[in-house]
Amino acid sequence: MTYIEATGYILNIPKFTKKNDARHTKTFLRYIGNPQERLKVLHVAGTNGKGSVCAYLDSMLRSEGKRTGLFTSPHLVNINERIAIDGEQISDDDFTRIFEKTLEAVRRMEAEGLSHPTFFEFLFGMAVSAFADAGVEYAVIETGLGGRKDATRSIEHPIVCAITSIGLDHMEHLGDTLEEIAREKAGIIRPGVPVFYAETAEESDCVIESAAKEQGSFCKKIGKDAFEILGIEDKHIAFSCLSAYYGTTTWKLNNTGVYQPHNAMLAMEVMQYLFGENGHPKRWRETLAELKWAGRMEEVLPEVYIDGAHNVSAMEAFAQSVPQEGRRNIVLFSAVQDKDYRRMIRCLCGRVQADLFVVTHISGGRGTDARVLAKIFREYTEQPVIVRESVEEAFTFVLEHQGERRIYCLGSLYLTGKIRELVQEVI
Repeated sequence: MTYIEATGYILNIPKFTKKNDARHTKTFLRYIGNPQERLKVLHVAGTNGKGSVCAYLDSMLRSEGKRTGLFTSPHLVNINERIAIDGEQISDDDFTRIFEKTLEAVRRMEAEGLSHPTFFEFLFGMAVSAFADAGVEYAVIETGLGGRKDATRSIEHPIVCAITSIGLDHMEHLGDTLEEIAREKAGIIRPGVPVFYAETAEESDCVIESAAKEQGSFCKKIGKDAFEILGIEDKHIAFSCLSAYYGTTTWKLNNTGVYQPHNAMLAMEVMQYLFGENGHPKRWRETLAELKWAGRMEEVLPEVYIDGAHNVSAMEAFAQSVPQEGRRNIVLFSAVQDKDYRRMIRCLCGRVQADLFVVTHISGGRGTDARVLAKIFREYTEQPVIVRESVEEAFTFVLEHQGERRIYCLGSLYLTGKIRELVQEVI
């Protein structure tokens, strides 16, 4: 089978499968040889920041000389992005080999009357199988949706759990309040497994603390006062840590998002737990300063940034990261239908200084009509609002009208991925 045939099969899985429970995923893993049992798993859940925390953990583990696997979602351009070994996404040849191995196990399952794994289950199975085959020691695993019912929850014995900030997203599946959503995310906590979480709000923090207590698990909150942002310079954000473990040296991230130091601190505290006195914070500091995480306040062209903010809490965090003085901006926006895009738009118009808004439509069936988005923008801003039906047209338009302005593209990970793809075609 070719790589194109393999990816085509995987992308078509949602057309013929239904949601499976954790018992099904455990059965699926058994059919592929329980590769997860050969890995030291760091399990990460949360609403916003999961991918960043996973990337920070992966890079710091590699700085300690560890062989790592990284499973994240969604991908932005290439499905291989979801599976990385030692910091490199899996090759097409290895992807195809692991796919064939996984599909053979699935065929045996089906022959015995079991249902086909879902899209996410299949890729998760491929990932842990690839990690085990490669001799990975530490696997950083990001949940998909939620936590309690997530396919990744089938890993029974992670060495540590981390929960990033909690926000209102996927409410049709996870609940309408921060408490309900936190309860789903806290479902990754296992008996006796340490959990580290990012302070968000009292109502969600209490749920995580309670869940950890019920499981008899050590629990540590990474507060918003655990670090101090020192400033943004040369497209790096600098911060200091209040813990003596990290010394008095300034830490830097290759990013300008003001929300990222909190994500980094969460990952650093997990690392401190894992390595203690044997850890090398100096190495962590060096690797974090160099790490680039795609689609998170990423500069893809001069003064052109893409950001994966796709819900209200992420939009609020994005707005805090945009300079409020001395800068003219253009915002390119799109959103999928199941998001609270009205509140996202209201936040953008009220808190980001932009003198031009451009809205577009994401193809594929989930995108919101650009004219609907434009109508809402005009309720909250007196600045020009331009509609371009395709992402290609919209991106071309903002580049042609950039001038001395900075461009921000956000609202959907689909939009972020499409623009990254367009940029790669140009450069």
